[in-house]
Amino acid sequence: MIRPMMGRRAKPKKFDMPLRYYDPEKENRRRKRIQITTRGRRRDGQGLRVFVYAVGLGIVIWIMTIL
Repeated sequence: MIRPMMGRRAKPKKFDMPLRYYDPEKENRRRKRIQITTRGRRRDGQGLRVFVYAVGLGIVIWIMTIL
């Protein structure tokens, strides 16, 4: 508690990181294990949803003009 008041700053703790070497064969095995295979791409339903809303809005407007 006294040291910070005297102008001394806390020193960062020393960190010794273990050395790791890049092994391309091991990296390829890891990628193949993690890789997810899908059968096909699912189509986005956004266009269909907009079309259904537009048709619904058209029906509502058509009913309002009749009454």
